[in-house]
Amino acid sequence: MSRTAPAVKRRKLSPQPGEGESRAERADSKKKSTKEFYDQASSWDLEQDYETRPRKGGKKDKESTRLPIKTADGMVQELEVEDEGDESDLAWLSEGESEPEDKPEKEKKPEKPMRQQIMEAKEELAKIALLLNEDPEENAAAFKTLAAIGQSKTTTIKKLALATQLAIYKDIIPGYRIRPLNEDDMETKVSKEVRKLRAYEQALVGGYQAYIKELAKLAQSGKGGWSRDGGPSLGSVAIACACTLLTSVPHFNFRGELLKILVGKLSTRKIDADFVKCRETIETLFREDEDGTPSLDATALLTKMMKARGYRVDESVLNTFLHLRLLTEFSWKASTNHIDRPSKAEGGFDASKQLKAKRVFRTKKQRKIVKEQKIIEKEMVQADATVSHEERDRMQAETLKLVFVTYFRILKIRSPQLMGAVLEGLASYAHLINQDFFGDLLEALKDLVGHAETGDDLDMAGEDDTPPDDDEETTRNLTREALLCIITAFALLEGQDAAKAKTTLSLDLSFFITHLYRTLHALALNPDIELSSKSLRLPDPNAPQQSTKDNKVNVHTTTVLLLKSLSSVLIPKQGARAVPPLRVAAYTKTLFTSTLHLPEKSAVAMMGLLGKVSKTHASKVRSLWNTEERRGDGVFEALAGEVEGSNPFAATVWEGELLRLHFCPGVREGVKAVEKEVVGSK
Repeated sequence: MSRTAPAVKRRKLSPQPGEGESRAERADSKKKSTKEFYDQASSWDLEQDYETRPRKGGKKDKESTRLPIKTADGMVQELEVEDEGDESDLAWLSEGESEPEDKPEKEKKPEKPMRQQIMEAKEELAKIALLLNEDPEENAAAFKTLAAIGQSKTTTIKKLALATQLAIYKDIIPGYRIRPLNEDDMETKVSKEVRKLRAYEQALVGGYQAYIKELAKLAQSGKGGWSRDGGPSLGSVAIACACTLLTSVPHFNFRGELLKILVGKLSTRKIDADFVKCRETIETLFREDEDGTPSLDATALLTKMMKARGYRVDESVLNTFLHLRLLTEFSWKASTNHIDRPSKAEGGFDASKQLKAKRVFRTKKQRKIVKEQKIIEKEMVQADATVSHEERDRMQAETLKLVFVTYFRILKIRSPQLMGAVLEGLASYAHLINQDFFGDLLEALKDLVGHAETGDDLDMAGEDDTPPDDDEETTRNLTREALLCIITAFALLEGQDAAKAKTTLSLDLSFFITHLYRTLHALALNPDIELSSKSLRLPDPNAPQQSTKDNKVNVHTTTVLLLKSLSSVLIPKQGARAVPPLRVAAYTKTLFTSTLHLPEKSAVAMMGLLGKVSKTHASKVRSLWNTEERRGDGVFEALAGEVEGSNPFAATVWEGELLRLHFCPGVREGVKAVEKEVVGSK
């Protein structure tokens, strides 16, 4: 392409003063300009202009910093220094006229390899950890540096930062709880050492709080399991860090936030390694808690979570209540809304008597001093984290009420997957249940046994329009639930004070005794009586519906539950001699008949139980082996629905002759032991 030449720039020339003008015209124009000048000069403020004009002060001679030199003639001469800083008054004009230079673009730094980034992060984390371990008060700003490294986009560096912060906080967290400073504390004059310590404590609490928030955010992300690099994911690492902190420093600040992380994981129905770790951490916290406050906080969060989820949780979460220390340390009885405190007659605390004994006359000034001392002592006790027995009892009492509320609500709604755990828990807490709550529990257990006998629960579940979730699918075993109810009822009775209970409660457990008697024949013919939910077996191909889930009612076999129930009915721990002869005879006759159909191990265990019964009640059952000592007429009703209507003394134990020929030596020896006890008691 041809390029066009630039156009020539033309200048406009002004005419010469002598061209085209006469002398008169030039004189007139000069007069006009002079007049205009004077008119404008009248409005000038010369003094103000002079005042605002910048002064030009004389510059001092700049002192030379160079050494003198010696010339060839031998003269010493000072070197003159040129003032490079002085610029002319027109220098700024040249700067303005110069064309702006294009700023060079910033060169992008080449990205480092991933391995190099990880190595540098390790070195930096190790350096910071060393500084904090040596002198944390002087390096309090390092907490923010650690948090900044943890914000890296690299997953491996994040894991390293979380683990480093965990190790540091475990080492430097003090043995007391740091309380926040209020306005009065900030205004109080303190020494330099105290001010320095306060600044360090606030930096520690701030960094620890930010760390826990980061753990909560990562744990709630739901990314558990394993990451791409072959290690655990960020969510799993965060949960592991929270569990370690809760067991290592449960007394320190923000314990509630750590518990929320664990309880949030336990609220899911997916049982994985993180779920098991959270559950074991809660159990460890319950066992090692000497104060009672951490257990109360954890129990409150667990009960709130269960209620919010409609008690659709795994039964292992409910079984964590069996690890509370109050099971062995607490001695008061409680219900869902009341605590029976011991009176002074029972060795309790008589506050009025103690206050009267300690009452001493003090002046107004002395009372003021004593009041201030009490406030100081209270703060010192809180700072030292000492365990007060009265405070611990109060915390454990509140914890016990929350546990009972949870158990009773689950009994009311008859949750199938939690029924076994609830009944086992009530049996364990039987000695801590007061008489008011005892009556309500018995009614709930009777209702549960009645529904199990008629099968109403299964009919109601079948009529429900809402489809069950896959996670909630479970097999209802009403027979096992009924046995658990019987065991729990007698365990509750054993936990009560019989001397007091007779005057206030109607201790009639005949409903449970009759129900157990009715189910003996059916239990003897049960092919799965020696199998539990954890037994390895093939499913029944003819069954209409088979659940892939384990039986969540109880892990014990049906035989174990049956033996526990029979022991509570026939040979209770309290008042074994007071069992009526009619009940002992009816059960003995029916159990001998049932033993003929039991498997080998169950038959051996049943003969062992009958040996204990014959040893305790030998005189009451002797007539069953001797026809000459019969005390009744008629026929024995083996299928009678009630113990009183079976007429057991009209029968004989002819099953013993068949059991003497049993293929198992243990059964044969058991029969001989029973007959020896009966015959030897004559």
